[in-house]
Amino acid sequence: MNKYLQLFRPVVLLMGIVFLIAAAFIAAGSNIDDYLNDLLIAVPVVLAFVIGGNSVNDYVDRDVDKVAHPERPIPSGRMSADTALYIGMTALAFSIILSFLLPNYVSTAIVIAACVFIIVYELLLKQLGFIGNITIGVLTGMVFLLGGAVVGNVESCYAIAAMIILISLGREIGLDIKDMDGDAGRTTLPMKIGRRNAAALAAVFFAVSILVSIYPVVRGSAGSLYGIIIIADVLIALTAYSAFKNLDKFQTLVIVSMFVTAIAFVFGAV
Repeated sequence: MNKYLQLFRPVVLLMGIVFLIAAAFIAAGSNIDDYLNDLLIAVPVVLAFVIGGNSVNDYVDRDVDKVAHPERPIPSGRMSADTALYIGMTALAFSIILSFLLPNYVSTAIVIAACVFIIVYELLLKQLGFIGNITIGVLTGMVFLLGGAVVGNVESCYAIAAMIILISLGREIGLDIKDMDGDAGRTTLPMKIGRRNAAALAAVFFAVSILVSIYPVVRGSAGSLYGIIIIADVLIALTAYSAFKNLDKFQTLVIVSMFVTAIAFVFGAV
């Protein structure tokens, strides 16, 4: 893979775009056409943020990745650490600058807060284990809040943001379990409480996310097509199981779970 694409993480870029647009549709419904110009600004904001965050991550993790991810551009010798840092900081700065063109201060505030969080995470919180997991979970959920804010209805995205935060928390714990042998210099949650206990906690977050999926039904705000959330819930349950049994499938399951969750909420808004 091209070193820049590998640095930027195409799958994460796609997730960012899909989640943003999904959130905007959940919040605006059939009126989403009225916000196309705003979304044309929001999409590059999110792309720049993802590029910046992943680039800074690879710079900070350059020594750890020699063991955990030797195929990445820096440890493989295809890119210098300084280049990755320059790309990362430039992309984050661009994301903030562009955010001032968004339609309201809430949208801009979400972007600025996200950029601050990712820098603090990389420099400090990542080393603190579970607090770092929470930060990444919140950052993932903030994409949905941004999508709602851009169309002026952030409240409609609270439920899916909460669900995605919980799924992301479980994902981060599962990835820490998988990377235990290569996480030198970090004290991750699995290192503190053990693999099985960490997997159990991840499963709890996945289970709570399934409970949150019921909220739109209880509230009466979901359309009949929201029923496909059952598929997402089954996938989330399988993800929880894989945290104990098969971490090789864990990452794929959790990403598919997120996509199906977003699709279900979109259909529920029809």
